[in-house]
Amino acid sequence: QVQLVESGGGLVQAGGSLRLSCAASGSIFSIIALGWYRHPPGKQREVVATISSAGRTNTADSVKGRFTISRDNAKNTVYLQMNSLLPEDTAVYYCNARSKNTRWGTEYDYWGQGTQVTVSS
Repeated sequence: QVQLVESGGGLVQAGGSLRLSCAASGSIFSIIALGWYRHPPGKQREVVATISSAGRTNTADSVKGRFTISRDNAKNTVYLQMNSLLPEDTAVYYCNARSKNTRWGTEYDYWGQGTQVTVSS
């Protein structure tokens, strides 16, 4: 089991910045990747950025150059630095941890509770 606790959401004006944090606990040794997803109002959930255990990152085209994902392994925490925010970035942001059972080869996704980010124009 992996537990994820997010923080850092809020209300910000367009052009502003926010940093989201997600602290992982539990079976952290099984985590092979961490990521951030978002669920905009009236739309489907979408991936924002991911970072592997080796530190490789992938960032959605819609946020590339504005958002940066990073991780602090000592703190078991993943961050999402969001700069130059736009109203269309408004969404509930979810932290994700992909865990792998090395014995069975199966993978499982864990999710945080979500944090609201609202960008006003």
